[in-house]
Amino acid sequence: MKILIAIQGTGNGHLARATEIVPLLREMAETDVLVSGTQADLKLPFEVKYRLHGMSFVFGTNGGVDIRKTIAQIRIFRFLKDILTLPVHKYNLIISDFEPVTAWACKVQRKKCVGLSHQNAVLHHHAPKPFKTDWFGKVILKRYAPVSLKYGFHFNQLDSFIFPPVIRSDVRKAKTTNNDHYTVYLPSFSNEEIARILMAVPNVKWEVFSKHNPETYQSGNILFQPVSFEKFNESFIGCKGILCNAGFETPAEALYMGKKLCVIPMKNQYEQVCNAAFLSEMGITTLSDFKESVHEIRYWVENGKPFQIQYPDRTKEILEKILLRNEI
Repeated sequence: MKILIAIQGTGNGHLARATEIVPLLREMAETDVLVSGTQADLKLPFEVKYRLHGMSFVFGTNGGVDIRKTIAQIRIFRFLKDILTLPVHKYNLIISDFEPVTAWACKVQRKKCVGLSHQNAVLHHHAPKPFKTDWFGKVILKRYAPVSLKYGFHFNQLDSFIFPPVIRSDVRKAKTTNNDHYTVYLPSFSNEEIARILMAVPNVKWEVFSKHNPETYQSGNILFQPVSFEKFNESFIGCKGILCNAGFETPAEALYMGKKLCVIPMKNQYEQVCNAAFLSEMGITTLSDFKESVHEIRYWVENGKPFQIQYPDRTKEILEKILLRNEI
């Protein structure tokens, strides 16, 4: 039996989750990996058979997706060619983690595709939503990577097909500490903007992981570092708190470790606005505008409380359920 798992390469959360899922799949069946997208920084610790341009959202430096650059980097004919030529017929099971080429290839070639992603749970009717609905954002979540069967992950289990977050083994096994620094990952803001805000919160050590500098450097009370799996894990596991965008994997792991958490949803990313609404309902600090947030961040540093959820490890169970349902 052969499995193809296709992973979205916009951002690092999908790839981080794949480091847990792919080895388990390879214990169960022969498994090939496909990654599409241009915005991820992490190197995967296993072979990737297909690397495609895909259709990525490009992070800007002003707090959100850069629409102009996103449109400019779209390669529509390449995207269509990949859809038509991807050999999905060679596989008994196709799994897509919000990866569009494989999902559309299966749709066009009339092949079943199983969706396994956080995005499959975001629009669930029990999931908290922001007051203002982004209709275009909803269309993206529904149509970007269409699948035949959906399984999802969310901060709480909302339904029988929605599961707790996949927490990486490195995080589960780690002995967490609360040292004297805060870890920051805000890839859609420039280093200059981050420095302007965080330098106004004195007597705090900030360890910022940035997409915008190839080398490590110190600026006042801020240590800027390039994104690195190992360095980020070390900082994250030992931090007092984490300041990040309202993605899914990093906030979920912060909750698992019992870290203070503050999130800022990325502009033009409806999924992140929905995540922020969910986290806010759970009592997590959420900010709508980083540029005007000095007082809120200072208050969070001084008064914020850690919040912990002992998410069970159900990753193998989820995969076994998918394989059993699809007769693998």
